[in-house]
Amino acid sequence: MLFSMPGVWIKNFGCQTNVYDAERISALLRKEGYHTVTTPAAAQLIVLNTCHIREKATEKLFSDLGRLRALKTGPLPPKIFVTGCVAQALGKEIWQRAPWVDGIVGPQATHRLPDLLRASSQPVLCLEKTLPEKFQEPILSDSPTKVTALLVIQEGCDNGCTYCVVPSTRGRSFSRPVASVLEEARTLLQQGVREITLVGQNVNAYCAQDETGALCDFGSLLFLVAALPGIKRLRYTTSHPQDITDTLLRAHATLPSLMPAVHLPVQSGSDAILRAMKRPYTRTLYLEALEKLRAARSDIAFSSDFIVGFPGETEEDFQATLALVEEVSYAQAYAFKYSIRPGTPAASLPEQVPDPVKKQRLASLLALLETQQQAFYRQHLGQVVDVLFEKRGRHLGEITGRTPHFLPVVVQGSTDLIGSCCSVRLTKGLSHSLQGEIAESSL
Repeated sequence: MLFSMPGVWIKNFGCQTNVYDAERISALLRKEGYHTVTTPAAAQLIVLNTCHIREKATEKLFSDLGRLRALKTGPLPPKIFVTGCVAQALGKEIWQRAPWVDGIVGPQATHRLPDLLRASSQPVLCLEKTLPEKFQEPILSDSPTKVTALLVIQEGCDNGCTYCVVPSTRGRSFSRPVASVLEEARTLLQQGVREITLVGQNVNAYCAQDETGALCDFGSLLFLVAALPGIKRLRYTTSHPQDITDTLLRAHATLPSLMPAVHLPVQSGSDAILRAMKRPYTRTLYLEALEKLRAARSDIAFSSDFIVGFPGETEEDFQATLALVEEVSYAQAYAFKYSIRPGTPAASLPEQVPDPVKKQRLASLLALLETQQQAFYRQHLGQVVDVLFEKRGRHLGEITGRTPHFLPVVVQGSTDLIGSCCSVRLTKGLSHSLQGEIAESSL
Protein backbone atom coordinates (compact mmCIF):
# COMPACT_ATOMS: atom_id res chain seq x y z
CA MET A 1 0.00 0.00 0.00
CA LEU A 2 1.35 3.43 -0.92
CA PHE A 3 1.07 6.32 1.49
CA SER A 4 0.92 9.96 0.45
CA MET A 5 1.48 10.89 4.08
CA PRO A 6 5.06 11.17 5.36
CA GLY A 7 6.32 8.35 7.54
CA VAL A 8 7.82 8.70 11.02
CA TRP A 9 10.00 6.18 12.84
CA ILE A 10 10.34 6.74 16.60
CA LYS A 11 12.85 4.96 18.80
CA ASN A 12 12.51 5.36 22.54
CA PHE A 13 15.19 4.93 25.21
CA GLY A 14 14.77 4.78 28.96
CA CYS A 15 12.07 5.18 31.57
CA GLN A 16 8.29 5.07 31.51
CA THR A 17 8.13 8.86 31.34
CA ASN A 18 10.04 8.56 28.07
CA VAL A 19 7.62 5.89 26.85
CA TYR A 20 4.78 8.32 27.56
CA ASP A 21 6.64 11.17 25.83
CA ALA A 22 7.18 9.00 22.75
CA GLU A 23 3.45 8.19 22.66
CA ARG A 24 2.64 11.89 22.94
CA ILE A 25 5.09 12.71 20.13
CA SER A 26 3.46 10.03 17.96
CA ALA A 27 -0.02 11.42 18.68
CA LEU A 28 1.04 14.97 17.82
CA LEU A 29 2.65 13.88 14.56
CA ARG A 30 -0.43 11.85 13.57
CA LYS A 31 -2.43 15.06 13.75
CA GLU A 32 0.13 16.57 11.34
CA GLY A 33 -0.46 13.79 8.82
CA TYR A 34 2.43 11.45 9.65
CA HIS A 35 1.98 7.70 9.77
CA THR A 36 4.18 5.31 11.73
CA VAL A 37 6.62 3.14 9.78
CA THR A 38 8.50 0.10 11.03
CA THR A 39 11.99 0.88 9.70
CA PRO A 40 14.06 4.08 9.60
CA ALA A 41 14.74 3.52 5.90
CA ALA A 42 11.01 4.03 5.18
CA ALA A 43 10.76 7.25 7.20
CA GLN A 44 10.79 10.89 6.20
CA LEU A 45 11.24 11.78 9.87
CA ILE A 46 13.27 9.88 12.46
CA VAL A 47 12.85 10.72 16.16
CA LEU A 48 15.26 9.34 18.77
CA ASN A 49 13.73 9.99 22.19
CA THR A 50 16.64 9.70 24.59
CA CYS A 51 17.61 8.88 28.17
CA HIS A 52 20.59 10.37 30.03
CA ILE A 53 20.39 8.48 33.33
CA ARG A 54 23.34 6.21 32.49
CA GLU A 55 26.30 6.59 30.18
CA LYS A 56 25.37 3.42 28.29
CA ALA A 57 22.03 4.91 27.19
CA THR A 58 23.77 8.04 25.92
CA GLU A 59 26.31 6.05 23.91
CA LYS A 60 23.49 3.98 22.37
CA LEU A 61 22.16 7.22 20.91
CA PHE A 62 25.44 8.04 19.15
CA SER A 63 25.76 4.47 17.91
CA ASP A 64 22.31 4.76 16.35
CA LEU A 65 23.13 8.16 14.88
CA GLY A 66 26.23 6.68 13.29
CA ARG A 67 24.18 3.94 11.62
CA LEU A 68 21.51 6.40 10.48
CA ARG A 69 24.04 8.71 8.85
CA ALA A 70 23.99 6.65 5.65
CA LEU A 71 20.31 7.52 5.13
CA LYS A 72 21.21 11.20 4.88
CA THR A 73 23.14 10.55 1.66
CA GLY A 74 20.20 8.89 -0.13
CA PRO A 75 17.92 10.49 -2.73
CA LEU A 76 15.26 11.35 -0.12
CA PRO A 77 17.16 11.97 3.12
CA PRO A 78 14.97 11.92 6.24
CA LYS A 79 15.04 14.54 8.93
CA ILE A 80 16.60 13.26 12.15
CA PHE A 81 15.49 14.75 15.47
CA VAL A 82 16.99 13.96 18.87
CA THR A 83 14.52 14.55 21.69
CA GLY A 84 14.52 13.83 25.42
CA CYS A 85 17.07 14.09 28.19
CA VAL A 86 20.28 13.73 26.16
CA ALA A 87 19.06 16.57 23.97
CA GLN A 88 18.54 18.72 27.07
CA ALA A 89 21.84 17.75 28.69
CA LEU A 90 24.16 18.01 25.69
CA GLY A 91 22.39 20.51 23.44
CA LYS A 92 24.65 21.74 20.64
CA GLU A 93 27.32 19.18 21.64
CA ILE A 94 25.26 16.61 19.74
CA TRP A 95 26.01 18.47 16.53
CA GLN A 96 29.74 18.23 17.26
CA ARG A 97 29.53 14.43 17.16
CA ALA A 98 26.66 14.11 14.69
CA PRO A 99 26.36 17.23 12.50
CA TRP A 100 23.78 15.49 10.29
CA VAL A 101 21.14 15.81 13.04
CA ASP A 102 18.35 18.22 12.01
CA GLY A 103 16.78 18.99 15.36
CA ILE A 104 17.54 18.86 19.09
CA VAL A 105 14.49 19.16 21.36
CA GLY A 106 14.41 18.86 25.15
CA PRO A 107 11.88 16.67 26.99
CA GLN A 108 9.75 19.61 28.08
CA ALA A 109 9.50 21.08 24.59
CA THR A 110 8.40 18.02 22.62
CA HIS A 111 4.91 19.51 22.23
CA ARG A 112 6.54 22.07 19.91
CA LEU A 113 7.76 19.44 17.44
CA PRO A 114 5.00 20.06 14.86
CA ASP A 115 5.68 23.81 14.87
CA LEU A 116 9.43 23.26 14.64
CA LEU A 117 9.02 20.92 11.67
CA ARG A 118 6.81 23.43 9.86
CA ALA A 119 8.79 26.54 10.71
CA SER A 120 12.18 25.95 9.14
CA SER A 121 14.23 23.70 6.91
CA GLN A 122 17.32 24.67 8.94
CA PRO A 123 18.59 22.69 11.96
CA VAL A 124 16.68 23.65 15.10
CA LEU A 125 17.53 23.72 18.80
CA CYS A 126 14.70 23.95 21.33
CA LEU A 127 15.49 23.38 25.00
CA GLU A 128 12.85 25.55 26.61
CA LYS A 129 10.97 24.30 29.65
CA THR A 130 7.25 25.01 29.35
CA LEU A 131 5.61 22.12 31.16
CA PRO A 132 1.98 23.24 31.42
CA GLU A 133 1.76 23.60 27.62
CA LYS A 134 3.20 20.11 27.11
CA PHE A 135 0.10 18.53 28.66
CA GLN A 136 -2.58 20.70 27.07
CA GLU A 137 -4.08 17.93 24.94
CA PRO A 138 -4.92 14.40 26.10
CA ILE A 139 -3.19 11.57 24.22
CA LEU A 140 -5.33 9.89 21.57
CA SER A 141 -4.21 6.29 21.19
CA ASP A 142 -3.60 4.88 17.71
CA SER A 143 -4.36 1.38 19.02
CA PRO A 144 -8.06 0.43 19.18
CA THR A 145 -7.22 -2.54 21.43
CA LYS A 146 -5.02 -0.74 23.95
CA VAL A 147 -5.87 -2.04 27.43
CA THR A 148 -3.18 -0.41 29.60
CA ALA A 149 -1.79 3.12 29.48
CA LEU A 150 0.75 5.36 31.15
CA LEU A 151 -0.29 8.80 32.37
CA VAL A 152 2.43 11.22 33.46
CA ILE A 153 1.20 13.36 36.35
CA GLN A 154 4.50 14.73 37.65
CA GLU A 155 7.89 15.60 36.14
CA GLY A 156 11.22 16.65 37.54
CA CYS A 157 12.58 16.34 41.05
CA ASP A 158 13.63 18.58 43.95
CA ASN A 159 15.63 16.00 45.90
CA GLY A 160 19.02 16.56 44.28
CA CYS A 161 20.49 13.07 44.66
CA THR A 162 24.20 13.40 43.97
CA TYR A 163 24.27 10.83 41.13
CA CYS A 164 21.17 11.99 39.24
CA VAL A 165 20.73 14.18 36.16
CA VAL A 166 16.94 14.50 36.45
CA PRO A 167 16.97 18.02 38.02
CA SER A 168 19.17 19.30 35.19
CA THR A 169 17.31 17.55 32.36
CA ARG A 170 13.70 17.56 33.60
CA GLY A 171 13.90 20.50 36.00
CA ARG A 172 12.26 21.07 39.35
CA SER A 173 9.24 19.05 40.37
CA PHE A 174 6.09 19.99 38.48
CA SER A 175 2.65 18.51 39.13
CA ARG A 176 -0.06 18.67 36.48
CA PRO A 177 -3.32 20.29 37.56
CA VAL A 178 -5.88 17.80 38.81
CA ALA A 179 -8.33 18.69 36.03
CA SER A 180 -5.69 17.97 33.37
CA VAL A 181 -4.93 14.55 34.85
CA LEU A 182 -8.59 13.58 35.14
CA GLU A 183 -9.37 14.77 31.61
CA GLU A 184 -6.64 12.60 30.13
CA ALA A 185 -7.65 9.64 32.31
CA ARG A 186 -11.25 9.94 31.11
CA THR A 187 -10.07 10.12 27.49
CA LEU A 188 -8.02 6.94 27.93
CA LEU A 189 -10.93 5.09 29.55
CA GLN A 190 -13.30 6.20 26.79
CA GLN A 191 -10.83 4.71 24.28
CA GLY A 192 -11.04 1.33 25.99
CA VAL A 193 -8.11 1.50 28.40
CA ARG A 194 -8.83 -0.45 31.58
CA GLU A 195 -5.57 -0.07 33.55
CA ILE A 196 -3.85 3.27 34.11
CA THR A 197 -0.36 3.68 35.58
CA LEU A 198 0.29 7.14 37.02
CA VAL A 199 3.90 8.08 36.28
CA GLY A 200 6.43 10.59 37.55
CA GLN A 201 10.09 10.87 38.46
CA ASN A 202 8.86 11.23 42.05
CA VAL A 203 5.20 10.38 41.56
CA ASN A 204 4.09 10.40 45.19
CA ALA A 205 5.43 13.94 45.62
CA TYR A 206 2.49 15.02 43.45
CA CYS A 207 0.68 18.06 44.81
CA ALA A 208 -1.53 20.33 42.72
CA GLN A 209 -4.66 22.43 42.89
CA ASP A 210 -8.05 20.94 42.19
CA GLU A 211 -10.93 22.84 40.58
CA THR A 212 -11.85 24.45 43.91
CA GLY A 213 -8.32 25.76 44.45
CA ALA A 214 -7.60 23.29 47.24
CA LEU A 215 -4.37 21.31 47.25
CA CYS A 216 -4.62 17.68 46.22
CA ASP A 217 -1.84 15.31 47.27
CA PHE A 218 -0.98 12.04 45.56
CA GLY A 219 -3.12 9.82 47.76
CA SER A 220 -6.13 12.06 47.18
CA LEU A 221 -5.51 11.95 43.41
CA LEU A 222 -5.59 8.14 43.54
CA PHE A 223 -9.08 8.28 45.05
CA LEU A 224 -10.23 10.64 42.27
CA VAL A 225 -8.84 8.51 39.43
CA ALA A 226 -10.15 5.30 41.01
CA ALA A 227 -13.66 6.80 40.99
CA LEU A 228 -13.71 7.30 37.20
CA PRO A 229 -16.15 5.05 35.29
CA GLY A 230 -14.49 2.20 33.41
CA ILE A 231 -11.27 1.84 35.37
CA LYS A 232 -10.43 -1.68 36.50
CA ARG A 233 -6.86 -1.28 37.70
CA LEU A 234 -4.68 1.55 38.95
CA ARG A 235 -0.90 1.53 39.42
CA TYR A 236 1.85 4.12 39.93
CA THR A 237 5.61 4.52 39.56
CA THR A 238 8.20 5.68 40.59
CA SER A 239 7.63 6.48 44.25
CA HIS A 240 9.97 7.82 46.91
CA PRO A 241 10.35 6.43 50.45
CA GLN A 242 10.08 9.86 52.06
CA ASP A 243 6.63 10.55 50.55
CA ILE A 244 4.59 7.67 52.00
CA THR A 245 1.70 9.72 53.41
CA ASP A 246 -1.30 8.69 55.48
CA THR A 247 -3.56 9.42 52.49
CA LEU A 248 -1.50 7.09 50.30
CA LEU A 249 -1.67 4.37 52.94
CA ARG A 250 -5.44 4.82 53.16
CA ALA A 251 -5.69 4.48 49.38
CA HIS A 252 -3.86 1.13 49.53
CA ALA A 253 -6.08 -0.03 52.36
CA THR A 254 -9.41 0.90 50.78
CA LEU A 255 -9.22 1.07 46.95
CA PRO A 256 -9.83 -2.33 45.30
CA SER A 257 -8.56 -1.04 41.94
CA LEU A 258 -5.19 0.04 43.38
CA MET A 259 -2.91 -2.89 42.70
CA PRO A 260 -0.72 -4.44 45.44
CA ALA A 261 2.61 -3.90 43.67
CA VAL A 262 4.75 -0.92 44.69
CA HIS A 263 8.04 0.17 43.17
CA LEU A 264 10.01 1.85 45.96
CA PRO A 265 13.67 2.49 45.04
CA VAL A 266 16.20 2.26 47.86
CA GLN A 267 19.50 2.37 45.85
CA SER A 268 21.67 1.08 48.72
CA GLY A 269 21.37 -0.74 52.03
CA SER A 270 24.21 1.26 53.60
CA ASP A 271 23.43 4.42 55.58
CA ALA A 272 26.86 5.82 54.71
CA ILE A 273 26.22 5.43 50.99
CA LEU A 274 22.68 6.77 51.30
CA ARG A 275 24.13 9.91 52.91
CA ALA A 276 26.70 10.24 50.13
CA MET A 277 23.92 9.84 47.58
CA LYS A 278 21.90 12.51 49.43
CA ARG A 279 18.98 10.14 49.80
CA PRO A 280 16.85 11.66 52.61
CA TYR A 281 16.25 8.47 54.60
CA THR A 282 18.12 5.74 56.41
CA ARG A 283 17.92 1.99 56.04
CA THR A 284 15.66 1.90 59.09
CA LEU A 285 13.29 4.55 57.74
CA TYR A 286 13.08 2.72 54.42
CA LEU A 287 12.13 -0.53 56.16
CA GLU A 288 9.56 1.34 58.24
CA ALA A 289 7.98 2.69 55.03
CA LEU A 290 7.65 -0.88 53.73
CA GLU A 291 6.05 -2.00 56.99
CA LYS A 292 3.50 0.81 56.85
CA LEU A 293 2.51 -0.25 53.34
CA ARG A 294 2.30 -3.91 54.40
CA ALA A 295 0.12 -2.93 57.32
CA ALA A 296 -2.21 -1.11 54.92
CA ARG A 297 -2.45 -4.13 52.61
CA SER A 298 -1.01 -7.45 53.66
CA ASP A 299 -0.52 -8.91 50.16
CA ILE A 300 1.53 -5.98 48.88
CA ALA A 301 4.76 -6.84 47.04
CA PHE A 302 7.74 -4.61 46.38
CA SER A 303 10.14 -3.90 43.57
CA SER A 304 13.12 -1.58 43.83
CA ASP A 305 16.19 0.00 42.21
CA PHE A 306 19.81 -0.44 43.27
CA ILE A 307 23.08 1.24 42.35
CA VAL A 308 26.27 -0.70 43.05
CA GLY A 309 29.76 0.74 43.09
CA PHE A 310 28.81 4.26 44.13
CA PRO A 311 31.96 6.28 44.98
CA GLY A 312 33.30 5.22 48.36
CA GLU A 313 31.25 2.01 48.52
CA THR A 314 33.21 -0.51 50.56
CA GLU A 315 32.70 -4.25 50.67
CA GLU A 316 30.95 -3.71 54.01
CA ASP A 317 28.57 -1.22 52.38
CA PHE A 318 27.82 -3.68 49.61
CA GLN A 319 27.17 -6.48 52.09
CA ALA A 320 24.66 -4.16 53.81
CA THR A 321 22.82 -3.92 50.49
CA LEU A 322 22.74 -7.71 50.14
CA ALA A 323 21.47 -8.00 53.70
CA LEU A 324 18.67 -5.51 52.99
CA VAL A 325 17.63 -7.51 49.93
CA GLU A 326 17.56 -10.68 52.00
CA GLU A 327 15.44 -8.98 54.67
CA VAL A 328 12.87 -7.46 52.29
CA SER A 329 12.59 -10.29 49.71
CA TYR A 330 11.67 -8.38 46.56
CA ALA A 331 9.23 -9.56 43.91
CA GLN A 332 11.38 -7.81 41.32
CA ALA A 333 14.21 -5.28 41.23
CA TYR A 334 16.56 -3.47 38.90
CA ALA A 335 20.27 -3.07 39.63
CA PHE A 336 22.91 -1.07 37.78
CA LYS A 337 26.56 -0.18 38.07
CA TYR A 338 27.15 3.40 39.13
CA SER A 339 27.74 5.52 36.05
CA ILE A 340 29.50 8.89 36.23
CA ARG A 341 27.18 11.57 34.90
CA PRO A 342 28.93 14.83 34.01
CA GLY A 343 27.78 17.78 36.08
CA THR A 344 26.50 15.76 39.02
CA PRO A 345 28.13 16.12 42.47
CA ALA A 346 29.02 12.41 42.59
CA ALA A 347 31.12 12.71 39.43
CA SER A 348 33.86 14.52 41.36
CA LEU A 349 33.74 12.41 44.52
CA PRO A 350 36.96 10.62 45.49
CA GLU A 351 37.23 6.84 45.82
CA GLN A 352 35.61 5.95 42.52
CA VAL A 353 35.10 2.18 42.58
CA PRO A 354 37.07 0.27 39.91
CA ASP A 355 34.90 -1.16 37.14
CA PRO A 356 35.89 -4.82 37.75
CA VAL A 357 34.71 -4.46 41.36
CA LYS A 358 31.44 -2.91 40.21
CA LYS A 359 30.90 -5.75 37.74
CA GLN A 360 31.49 -8.40 40.40
CA ARG A 361 29.16 -6.72 42.88
CA LEU A 362 26.47 -6.26 40.26
CA ALA A 363 26.65 -9.93 39.30
CA SER A 364 26.27 -10.99 42.93
CA LEU A 365 23.31 -8.68 43.52
CA LEU A 366 21.56 -9.66 40.29
CA ALA A 367 21.93 -13.36 41.16
CA LEU A 368 20.27 -12.81 44.54
CA LEU A 369 17.48 -10.69 43.03
CA GLU A 370 16.82 -13.31 40.34
CA THR A 371 16.55 -16.01 43.02
CA GLN A 372 13.98 -13.92 44.88
CA GLN A 373 12.02 -13.14 41.73
CA GLN A 374 11.81 -16.81 40.77
CA ALA A 375 10.70 -17.67 44.30
CA PHE A 376 7.96 -15.05 44.07
CA TYR A 377 6.77 -16.56 40.79
CA ARG A 378 6.76 -20.09 42.24
CA GLN A 379 4.71 -19.15 45.28
CA HIS A 380 1.83 -18.25 42.95
CA LEU A 381 1.71 -21.67 41.27
CA GLY A 382 -1.57 -23.46 41.93
CA GLN A 383 -3.34 -20.23 42.88
CA VAL A 384 -6.35 -18.79 41.09
CA VAL A 385 -5.78 -15.09 40.43
CA ASP A 386 -7.42 -12.33 38.41
CA VAL A 387 -5.61 -11.62 35.15
CA LEU A 388 -6.30 -8.57 32.99
CA PHE A 389 -5.70 -9.72 29.41
CA GLU A 390 -3.84 -7.15 27.31
CA LYS A 391 -2.86 -8.62 23.94
CA ARG A 392 -2.24 -11.67 21.77
CA GLY A 393 0.56 -14.00 22.78
CA ARG A 394 3.53 -15.03 20.69
CA HIS A 395 1.91 -18.25 19.52
CA LEU A 396 -1.40 -18.97 17.81
CA GLY A 397 -4.29 -19.14 20.26
CA GLU A 398 -2.41 -17.47 23.12
CA ILE A 399 -3.35 -14.30 24.96
CA THR A 400 -1.30 -12.58 27.64
CA GLY A 401 -2.05 -10.45 30.64
CA ARG A 402 -0.89 -9.59 34.13
CA THR A 403 -1.84 -10.45 37.67
CA PRO A 404 -2.48 -7.80 40.34
CA HIS A 405 1.20 -8.19 41.30
CA PHE A 406 2.19 -7.39 37.69
CA LEU A 407 3.29 -10.95 36.89
CA PRO A 408 2.95 -11.75 33.16
CA VAL A 409 0.66 -14.70 32.40
CA VAL A 410 0.15 -16.65 29.16
CA VAL A 411 -2.99 -18.74 28.53
CA GLN A 412 -4.79 -20.42 25.65
CA GLY A 413 -7.81 -18.21 25.09
CA SER A 414 -9.94 -16.20 22.73
CA THR A 415 -8.90 -12.68 21.74
CA ASP A 416 -12.44 -11.68 22.75
CA LEU A 417 -11.13 -11.79 26.34
CA ILE A 418 -8.62 -8.98 25.73
CA GLY A 419 -9.62 -6.09 27.96
CA SER A 420 -11.35 -8.40 30.44
CA CYS A 421 -10.34 -9.66 33.88
CA CYS A 422 -10.62 -13.42 34.22
CA SER A 423 -9.87 -15.92 36.96
CA VAL A 424 -6.83 -17.95 35.95
CA ARG A 425 -5.28 -20.97 37.63
CA LEU A 426 -1.48 -20.61 37.45
CA THR A 427 -0.02 -23.95 36.43
CA LYS A 428 3.57 -23.51 35.29
CA GLY A 429 6.50 -21.17 35.81
CA LEU A 430 8.39 -20.07 32.70
CA SER A 431 11.67 -18.12 32.71
CA HIS A 432 10.08 -14.73 33.35
CA SER A 433 6.36 -15.39 33.11
CA LEU A 434 3.67 -17.82 34.23
CA GLN A 435 1.45 -20.17 32.30
CA GLY A 436 -2.15 -20.65 33.30
CA GLU A 437 -5.61 -21.98 32.50
CA ILE A 438 -8.75 -19.87 32.53
CA ALA A 439 -10.97 -21.07 35.37
CA GLU A 440 -14.36 -22.46 34.37
CA SER A 441 -16.09 -19.78 36.44
CA SER A 442 -14.74 -17.14 34.03
CA LEU A 443 -16.01 -18.83 30.85
